[in-house]
Amino acid sequence: MAKTDPYAALRIREFNIFLLLRLFLVFGWSMQFIVIEWQVYSITKDPLSLGIIGLMEIIPAFTMALFAGHIVDQKEKRNLFALCIAAFSLISLGLYLLTSEAVVGNWSTNAILYSIYALVFFGGFLRSFFGPIIFSLVALIVPKKIYPNAATWSTSTWKTAAVLGALFGGFAISWIGVANTLCVVFLLVLISFFMTFLIKKKPILNKKIGEPVKESLKVGVRFVFQNKAILGALTLDMIAVLFGGTVAILAIFAQDVLEVGSEGFGILNASISLGSIVTMFATTYIPISKNTGKKLLIAVFVFGISIIGFGLSNIFWLSVLMLFISGAADGISMIIRQTILQLKTPDDMRGRVSSVNSMFVGSSNELGAFESGLAAKLVGPVAAVVFGGTMTLITVFAIGVKNPTLRDLDLRADMEAHENED
Repeated sequence: MAKTDPYAALRIREFNIFLLLRLFLVFGWSMQFIVIEWQVYSITKDPLSLGIIGLMEIIPAFTMALFAGHIVDQKEKRNLFALCIAAFSLISLGLYLLTSEAVVGNWSTNAILYSIYALVFFGGFLRSFFGPIIFSLVALIVPKKIYPNAATWSTSTWKTAAVLGALFGGFAISWIGVANTLCVVFLLVLISFFMTFLIKKKPILNKKIGEPVKESLKVGVRFVFQNKAILGALTLDMIAVLFGGTVAILAIFAQDVLEVGSEGFGILNASISLGSIVTMFATTYIPISKNTGKKLLIAVFVFGISIIGFGLSNIFWLSVLMLFISGAADGISMIIRQTILQLKTPDDMRGRVSSVNSMFVGSSNELGAFESGLAAKLVGPVAAVVFGGTMTLITVFAIGVKNPTLRDLDLRADMEAHENED
């Protein structure tokens, strides 16, 4: 059943609870990102301010990543997840207050701006924990033989929430205002917090509880760098996200290039995630285990081409199409990367390996936001996006030639081994 049943993971009650929880959390998170990007650029009209948002998040996320992975491998995952969501709710509440009439009418622009940056910085600290916790928790909820199916549904739910959050966030700015939209985010985060307690506590599979931090981190990093398939996949996505990301400067395109306002801004953001959703649901029926490495390289290549197309377009719906294609290609890439990580990572190292993943890929989102904002300020948004897409294409060719382990990767044997183990 695990090979042919596209709904295998959905037949597990706790996994369905986890998906619904993640839907609410990411929906709110996505809305919050859209609103803050819009609000900061509206205040400053400076592309570099958008880059600073990314920089404020990447500093704690990157520096804390490995330590967070160590903590996740040492602690019970359900309660740790609830604690992180509770802390995130405080950020949402703070952002709501910063955009309320009482604060906007009495605080200076710089005071509000720096306070937003401070909350984003705190969010980056939490970000370093969320990835390893979710990655580890999924593996404790579902049997190993359906890891790929669970990874597909988990990532699809994340992207579904992202597209709905981005779309609603853009329209909500116009409909109910920035502050009220952030109030909705706060309520969604609270709902997700209470839902975590519908999932039972999970066993700690790490046999080296109390292991010194330095030794624990060294083991995790060594594992990733010795596994060429994992290292190649992470490197490929890191460069693509670092240079090929456009989300951080979409506000500039919406306001100054395409001139489509907040509604168009929401559509542009949503089109990326919508493309991912379509391909992610398709992969529940079309396995990616055969010729996995080649499919990953092709997906990232298409992503780079579509990013260049978006940068050169000055027609709104053509831009939407290019972003949709980029999201579709990125969705395939994410599913393949998550499947490689799930199948190749030992149970007692999931937190640390996921943390290295977040350093490669997750932190690249924020660093990419800074790079995009800086490039847009120096050479303009169009040139910045075209440059990013070109760098992505160069990376695909380089890794395809230099890493034959990834290029020739086929996961069918790994999936059969896990099925026999179960």
